[in-house]
Parts: sequence; structure tokens; C-alpha cells
Amino acid sequence: MSLPVLEKKGDITLGGLFSLHDMVVEPSLSFTSRPPPTQCTRFNFRTFRWMRTMIFAIEEINRDGKLLPNITLGYKIYDSCSTPHQALKAAMELMGSKNGSGVETQSKVICHGTVPAVIGDGGSTQSLVVARFLGVFQVPQVSYFSSCACLSDKKEFPAFLRTMPSDFFQVDALVQLVKDFGWTWVGVIAGDDDYGRGGANIFANEVRKLGACVALHEIIPKNRAQTSISSIISKIRSSGTRVILVFAVEQDAAALFDEALREGLTGIQWLASEAWSTASVLSTPKKYHHILQGSMGFAIRRAHIPGLEEFLLRLHPMSPDALDDPFLIPFWEEVFQCSLGVKPEGQEGNVKGKPPCSGAEELGSVTNIYSDVSQLRISYNVYKAVYAIAHALKAMRSCVKGKGQFPRQECPDVDNLQPWQLLHYIKQVEYLNLFGDETKFDGNGDPVAMYDLVNWQLRPNGEMEFVTIGKFDGTTSAGKQKLQIQEQKIVWNGNKTEVPLSVCSSICPPGTRKAIRPNFPICCHDCVVCTAGEISNQTDAIECVRCLPEFWSNAERTVCIPKQVEFLSFSDTMGITLMAISLIGSFCTCIVVFIFSCHRTTPIVRANNSELSFLLLFSLTLCFLCSLTFIGRPSEWSCMLRHTAFGITFVLCISCILGKTIVVLMAFKATLPSSNVMKWFGPAQQKAIITFCTLFQVIICTVWLVVAPPTPRQLIPRESAIVILLCDEGSRIAFALVLGYIGLLACLCLFLAFLARKLPDNFNEARLITFSMLIFCAVWVAFIPAYISSPGKYATVTEVFAILASSYGLLGCIFAPKCYIILLKPEKNTRKHLMSKAATDKF
Repeated sequence: MSLPVLEKKGDITLGGLFSLHDMVVEPSLSFTSRPPPTQCTRFNFRTFRWMRTMIFAIEEINRDGKLLPNITLGYKIYDSCSTPHQALKAAMELMGSKNGSGVETQSKVICHGTVPAVIGDGGSTQSLVVARFLGVFQVPQVSYFSSCACLSDKKEFPAFLRTMPSDFFQVDALVQLVKDFGWTWVGVIAGDDDYGRGGANIFANEVRKLGACVALHEIIPKNRAQTSISSIISKIRSSGTRVILVFAVEQDAAALFDEALREGLTGIQWLASEAWSTASVLSTPKKYHHILQGSMGFAIRRAHIPGLEEFLLRLHPMSPDALDDPFLIPFWEEVFQCSLGVKPEGQEGNVKGKPPCSGAEELGSVTNIYSDVSQLRISYNVYKAVYAIAHALKAMRSCVKGKGQFPRQECPDVDNLQPWQLLHYIKQVEYLNLFGDETKFDGNGDPVAMYDLVNWQLRPNGEMEFVTIGKFDGTTSAGKQKLQIQEQKIVWNGNKTEVPLSVCSSICPPGTRKAIRPNFPICCHDCVVCTAGEISNQTDAIECVRCLPEFWSNAERTVCIPKQVEFLSFSDTMGITLMAISLIGSFCTCIVVFIFSCHRTTPIVRANNSELSFLLLFSLTLCFLCSLTFIGRPSEWSCMLRHTAFGITFVLCISCILGKTIVVLMAFKATLPSSNVMKWFGPAQQKAIITFCTLFQVIICTVWLVVAPPTPRQLIPRESAIVILLCDEGSRIAFALVLGYIGLLACLCLFLAFLARKLPDNFNEARLITFSMLIFCAVWVAFIPAYISSPGKYATVTEVFAILASSYGLLGCIFAPKCYIILLKPEKNTRKHLMSKAATDKF
């Protein structure tokens, strides 16, 4: 049974395939009788306008006569009803159509057999089926709305061309859009057809290459099961994405948005593929305005076609040229909701309950999608497809024998037009139309990719307006921006002016880095604060950068700042404390000197060798004061002074104590009969001992300063926020010799004092020296491990503490008892008391 066809005779007849209905009602088959005719439902005004545009373009070419003089174009148009099998039936009818022995012109037969070219179909799924069929016969097919990238495969679809850019270009534009607005967590919802699945898969792959992530990838089922679409809405909510691309035809998109309305899904920034980016079926019903306001998508370039609006409104079922139009009746009845009393075979019409049409209806009195010529985009593609075939026919007729493009430079026989010959010329088409747009096809049969970026904005009157906010030019040379956006014109979903944020995880601020969550997409991460000593000075840093050794991170971990310099300062608490202790010690020593000076003639002072006592007090004063050289910022002079002054003053101090110990010991020995020991330990010999011992230390320190003197050094730990300023010993051997020599003298002094510990009390200073040297040795033995293990400035603190502790030990043990007797027990500070005590002890 033949399908309904709209036909007009011509010298050359062009085929046309348009989805004038959105679906087919599947009949119930009993298998006992012939199946009823296919019934198509849901008439599509938009597609009907596309079909009428094809007729308009053909009539314009025939009327003008300049492009194809002496040749008229005819047409045979079928309804594919938006289904592949119906489109295949229509294509088979086109291929099986015959014109007898040919159509006679004034002179020659132009065409025999099948139509030489087909315009259509609109949907990619229908075009895939038709292109495989027509490709077998090399019949050129020029589609006006099929964008599936799969159709660019010339091995599978050798005769397919289109005036609609491939989805490769559209996806390129969409990915650039995602990149420019910084969306890294986007959803993709596709229609269950080749167009939706193919485009969505390409987009998902390209987005991942960009470094973004696909939050969800769902398919809108064709069966329109509410539970299936409801699960998509639930996944949208749980994903947390704010930006979703719907890559589907307008019917599938409408099913999704109906369910979104029912479940109250709001706050989503919808991205539209070109199939519904300007679809009136979605923009006209006000029920969608709440959720689709601010939607954004790419649409093919539009144009204003002069005369088309008048041609569309001229249509009337009572006009003579409408008598054979099987598609006019359902269109008219749908527009005016009336019945013409006629029901074409295989089509819906004369719906029960509709009043009869009066015949006075005028299309100009109603406003609908069909008569809206403000967004001529797909209609413009149809217009260009007709003119592309017409220019190919002109090129064929203009062929000069001997300069043809076929073997042996032959020209095609225009009396017997072959589709494969016309296909060759269509591929070579390149012309500028009346609107200044260039029409040509690349090696894959695809046109130049040019898109308008449109934004759905509500007018004050409540109508939706498609505002052009940018454009995508696929012809832009490398290195230049293909996508140009006027961001100040954009209105986002919810009537907002700020770009919506769509990320799996919040942006990591400076001072943190991204840490990928295990078992999550790469876009899902946690923000981890940079460790001490590392910084990040940009958002979403992948890793933190370690500061140079001399620098450390600030508290916010955003800037490297110079490390804090640490040394034992006069201004910090520890420095002030040690300085106070040092000054107090030197002050106490001066008080002792003052007491001894005032009582220098008393027996207790004279009996304890006053000259050595004053020299010892002087050296103790220097010991207290030399600790001050360890406080303050290290410099070359302070480093050399602190170690040498410490070594020399302590040797002087120990030498004095050693001299006093020898004197006490020898004085006791000299009381024995016939003993002349004291002549070897007189004042001159004592001074010689002190001078020799001190001179030896001076020599060690001099060699030390000449060979490898102590110098200031910076200690820069990698894992610390401070730079430690300290004095490097220079020569560790020299430093060890200085300390070892002091230790040697201290041990000798302790040994001699120990031998003299049992001398009579009033002559016995050795017992006090023993205690003082025990304290001295204990302090410096404990100092060595404490010094080695102390970090930074605390090593210096340990050394100063040892100096002060040992100095106080000497001052307190040796001179405190004597000052006690001088000041508080003057009755014991007499010669009689000392001599009587000595005599008593002797016997």
C-alpha cells in the first residue's frame, strides 16, 4: 500500500523526507488479516514549516529561471513519522517511483527512473537507515537536520551530505563552553537514539580529556515509562551537579522536563543540544518557563528568508494547489481544532468531537510555530539544501565537452541523468547565497560549522526569547578563540547573573592542595592544608611547593617568608635571666673583694694567702662577665672572644685555686721538724705556677685563632621555621684541648685538695676547695652530653649555665664561709683562736 505523498511534476523531481508526525501508533496484529495502514500521530508544525520551505525554495528557483533555465524542478515528499522503518518505507517508494519513459521537455528527456537526489531526513536515526539504503544506489542524500557524527563515515555512507554541522563540531563548542565557565562536574542525559547516544558519548569523552568529570550519564527511554525517567531525576539530585547537558531531540527532552516539573526539580543549569535549543514546543508552553529559564545551547545560524512568511500564510485547504496535499488536512484541523470532514489514508484527522471547519479560517489570524519565522534555522538548512542541489545541476549542465570531470574528460549526459554523477557535482558545490553565506561540503560531506550561542530569557510579557549571547566559528584558524561569549548578556537559571558553580568538591583555596578521594572520580577531592614549610598560592593547586631553605611558610601557607633568626638574645627571657645572673655573680664577687679589702689585715684573710685570694676573686669576676659574650647576635669577634675568654679566665681561676691548694698543703708539711719545703713555694713560685698554667692556655687559644678560629654560622634545618645563628668552633680539636686542659687542672686541684682534707680546721682551706672542685667537675661533666644534645640556642644556654654554675660554686664554697666569719663571727677571726685551735688539733 502506497504511503501518502505530496507530489508536483517537474523536469527533475527531488525527493523529500520530513517527520511531519512525532510518532506512529503501532497496530495490534491479529495475523489473520492484512495489517491496517500505519497511523501517524502528533502533528509537528515546526517540521511542516520545513517541508513548506523546501517547496518555497523549489518554486523560487523555477520562478526565477536564472539558476536552471528551461528546467523546472518537481518534488515528491513523504512523511517519515519520526521512525526509522517509516523513513525506510518512504525511501523505498522514492526509489521505486517511475515517470514512464521519462519526462519530456521542449527538446529532450531529462530524467528516467528514480529521483536523482533526496532532501532529508531530519532525525539522525532515520537518516542512518535511509543513507544505508540510498548509498547502495549512489543516490545523493542531503540532510538538513541530521547531526550524528557517525554519518561522516564515507565508507558506510558514501552518498550522504548535509547542511547541518556534525556533532563533532557541536561537541567541540559545548566542551569549550564547559571549559570557559569552569564547570568540572557536569551531567549528560541522552535520547535513546543514534543522535543522542552518539553525541553524548563524544561529549563525555571530550570532557574527560579536558580534566572535568561526568557526574551522571543517563538515557531517556523511548517507552516513556515514568519510573525510568523518575530514576533519572533522582540520580540528578543525588549527583550534586548543577549543570546538565541534554543531548536529545525535542520530544525526548520534553518527556524529561515533564518529569522534572512533576518532581519539582529546580536549580539546574540546562545545556541544550541544537535539536531543542530553539524548539518552540519547549519554549512556548509556560509550564516549562520555571525550570528552563536561563537554559543555554548552540543553534545553527539563522537567516531571514524574504517572501517565506507570505508563502506560508498563503496556504489554505480550499486553494487549487492544496487539493492533492495529504498533509494539509491534519495540519489545518490541528491548527484550528476543527474538522474538514476528510480523513486521508494513513493519517489522523476528523477527530471525534471537533466542530466542522467554516472555510473562513486564515493562518494569519493565529500565532503558532508554523508561522513563526523569527528563528529560521532548520528551515534555512532546508533552503540551502535545495539550492545546493540546484547549483550541482547547473554545474552539470555547464560542463564543456573535453573539460569534464569524469574519465576521458567526458560530461554527464543530461538527457539520462545518473544519481552518482549528480553526487559528484554536489560534493564540489561551493557558492555564496543571497545572504552572503558560503555553502560547501568537506570531504565528509559536512558543511562549515557555525553556531549561535542562545540563552533562554523571559520577556516582561511572559514569553520566552532566544537571545544570542555568542557564536562559535569552526573555521577560525588555529591559535584563535573559536568561541566568543558576551557574558554580560547572560541570564542564568533562576534569573541570576552569576555563573553557577558545578563542581564535585569545593575549590581548594590558596594554602591547600587537592587530595584525590579513593574510588571517586578525579574531580572529587579533599582540600588538604599544606604542611609547614610548603605553600600554594593558587586555587585548586595539585601540589604544594616547598620553600627555599632560608624561607618558611606563613600561617596561611600562601607565601614563603624569611625564617625567624634564633640566637641567645639580650631581649628574650632566657638571655635577660642569664645576663642578670651573670651580673649578680660579678657583683657578689666585687662585694667579697670589698670585704676582703676592708679586713685584709685580719688573721683569716692573711692566713689564706690574701694575694691569691684577690687574684682568684678577679678571675671569678672575669668568669662571670665572660658569660655575657655568649649572649647577643654572633659575630666574628664575639665568637672568637667568647671561647678564648672563657678558656683563659677559667684556667686563671683554676690556677689560683691550684696555687692556694699547694700552699695550704705545703704549709702543713712545713710545720714538721727540719722541713724546708716552703722555700720552694713562696709567693714568686706561686705566681710562676699561675703564670705558666695560664700561659699554656693562652698558647692553645692563640694557635686556635690562627689556624681555625670560631666563626658565626647559620644552621638551617629543613623542617624548622627558624634559622639558628651560632658560633662554629672552627677546630673541634682546639675546642677539646681548651676544655680538656681546664678539666686536667680541675682534676689535679681536686686531687691535691682531697689529700689536704684532714688538715686542722683553721688552716684547712683545702676542704672548701674540695667541695668547690667537686661542684666544678660535676657541672662540666654534666655539661658535655647536655651541650651535644641541646638544639639551637639552647646549646649556648647550656654552656652559659655551666660557666655560671661553676663560678657560683667556686665563689660560694671558697669565700662564703670566710665572709661569714669576718662579718658574723669576728671573735673567731683572731690569731689566738686560730693558734689555739691549731695547737689543740696538733696534739
